[in-house]
Amino acid sequence: MLGLANLFKYHKATLIFIVLSCALYLLFGYGLARTESTKLLLLYVALFIFAFQIIKWSGFHFRLLVIASIVFRLLFLFAIPNLSQDFYRFIWDGRMILEGLNPYLYTPDSFILNDKFPFEQAQELYNGMGALSASHFTNYPPLNQLCFTIAALFSGKSVLGSVVVMRLMIITADIGTLYFGKKLLERLKIPSKRISWYILNPFIIIELTGNLHFEGVMIFFLVWSLYLLHCDKWKWAAVVLACSISVKLIPLMFLPFFFWWFIQNLKENVIANEMKQSVSNEKIASSRVPRNDVFKLISFYVIVGITTLLLFLPFFSMEFINNYTETVGLWFVNFEFNASVYYLARAIGYAITGYNEIAIIGKTLPVVSLVIILGFSFLKKDNTIPKLATSILLAFACYLFLSTTVHPWYIATLVILCVFTNYRFPLVWSLVIVLSYLAYSNASNNENLWIIALEYVVVFSVFIWEIFQKKKAASLLAAP
Repeated sequence: MLGLANLFKYHKATLIFIVLSCALYLLFGYGLARTESTKLLLLYVALFIFAFQIIKWSGFHFRLLVIASIVFRLLFLFAIPNLSQDFYRFIWDGRMILEGLNPYLYTPDSFILNDKFPFEQAQELYNGMGALSASHFTNYPPLNQLCFTIAALFSGKSVLGSVVVMRLMIITADIGTLYFGKKLLERLKIPSKRISWYILNPFIIIELTGNLHFEGVMIFFLVWSLYLLHCDKWKWAAVVLACSISVKLIPLMFLPFFFWWFIQNLKENVIANEMKQSVSNEKIASSRVPRNDVFKLISFYVIVGITTLLLFLPFFSMEFINNYTETVGLWFVNFEFNASVYYLARAIGYAITGYNEIAIIGKTLPVVSLVIILGFSFLKKDNTIPKLATSILLAFACYLFLSTTVHPWYIATLVILCVFTNYRFPLVWSLVIVLSYLAYSNASNNENLWIIALEYVVVFSVFIWEIFQKKKAASLLAAP
């Protein structure tokens, strides 16, 4: 009782903002349709303001912040996602696997349009997922499919039951991210309160827990992998990173960044040890890059590759490979949403040729992204976790800037990475990205390009300002 009294006495403002946030999260989860643009914007902005106040007034009372973050998530437990319909496809895939059917080999259209119903509620799920999802093969990797299957297994024939099970898995993953993220920050001598930027961020709570996007599970494995890597448990780090890839394919593009982690760190360690042993300069020079460096680097990539392939193995067939690569490829040449550089390139293409050049632009921009990723990977010596996280953050941000499709939940990875860096533009983006949902305010779901422009003007302004600030700081440090 005394503890509660002291908590209210010293954290009165924090508790008030927590209670107000609870009310708004309940309204967001159970009383909002995505077509209600004004209501959506007001609730979203208010939740960001309250989150800032909670962090500000709490004095980083860690236990209080953790309890608040979990309560906020649990408030969504019985809510049907209202900003995304992807969960219907999740449930479909899980039910397919329980029926002994490989979800990678069939589209929902192939059943329903032929009056075939592979399981109960197939028609309801088909109607809910929408025509775009129903007409394509699934692109969700095997550990994601395992989550869908667990939800189907424990929920029976209930759609809401499946939602609850999947939501509990995502909440558990966020708790895991909190645990390993805080431990990693402490090991890096970075203020551990930074983890609150992730766990209390309304964008993370709404998009992952509320809308059931499994980026939260992918992020958990990614942060755990970075923690293991910092603890010099690189073999387990490779296994866990493969698990992250097997939830979402995004971490595949991060693999080149680990090159300098092994080469530079191991090289420096060897040189330091040899210096301590007073070995001759000639011997030091001849062993600056020992075989063990290359062996560990290659072994890391081999473990990631083999583990990923083993996780895909239960679904493997030539037809699976064709369907999966075709579906993933469609994201670059068929779909467009909330893009930035691509929309500018598209406008130029229209002006020159008179029609949409997505087939050409969509294939060109990923090549540019690849060049940027390789440039960051091999030109910057990322031999510490903050340097590694910074390179991945900037490269992945450039990838999203160049993408034809940027759904809001895609930037969740940027939000967690910025916790370990000195960049804050992902936090700003997590606020203004709500503008992309205004496309659903009209029946045809057409985007207002002026609104998209406003979103990216804010994001690019902060991004460019931070880049120049970091360069200015670096030049001042380098000056004699």
